[in-house]
Amino acid sequence: QVQLVESGGGLVQAGGSLRLSCAASGSIFRLNLNVMGWYRQAPGRQRELVAAITSGGSTTYVDYVKGRFTISRDNVKKTVYLQMNSLKPEDTAVYYCATGASSPPRSYWGQGTQVTVSS
Repeated sequence: QVQLVESGGGLVQAGGSLRLSCAASGSIFRLNLNVMGWYRQAPGRQRELVAAITSGGSTTYVDYVKGRFTISRDNVKKTVYLQMNSLKPEDTAVYYCATGASSPPRSYWGQGTQVTVSS
């Protein structure tokens, strides 16, 4: 019913920037999947929510990305973005897009995109 496809990951040096995109297809609004978010999972660690945004534009961030990452969405394009600035090696992880009716969004997941930050 709903598919999420991430793009924009890659290799970047510390201090650099990347923008991740997640395009949704299917009936996200009919299913009331109001919240979209980005998680990340580093090797040996649990998957954690990094940022989330509601259909109305309200955002939440985990403390350690505040001021560096910005989540946004385009409801017409059904796409959510994660602008990541001032990247650090500890930001290295697989980043997953997800959507759900409420936060934290967990109903549908993308396949993940690798972000690697070199020192």
